[in-house]
Amino acid sequence: MIQPLQLNQVQPASASRLLEAAQPKQATPAELTQSFGQYLQQAINGVDSQIKNVHNMNDKFLIGEVDVSQVLVASEQAQLSLQLTSQIRNKMIEAYQEIMRMQV
Repeated sequence: MIQPLQLNQVQPASASRLLEAAQPKQATPAELTQSFGQYLQQAINGVDSQIKNVHNMNDKFLIGEVDVSQVLVASEQAQLSLQLTSQIRNKMIEAYQEIMRMQV
């Protein structure tokens, strides 16, 4: 069933609110580095959890709790994630080496 659309009442914008919206907060280089590091750590932890999931699925398959197709799907997902992580690492190393070759 289609739900009726309800609109909120429009509030007039003040000049200070418009200036705050127009000027986004600039992050410091330390904050950017930290957030990038956290992003990488979360990605690596995600790949690690997928690999652990494959090991658990293999164990469950051996005792007959899961189907072979589930094991294959989980294995393929973990393999693709690991390949992606490896390619990202390679690109990061190439970028670092390129930066180190630059003359200042």
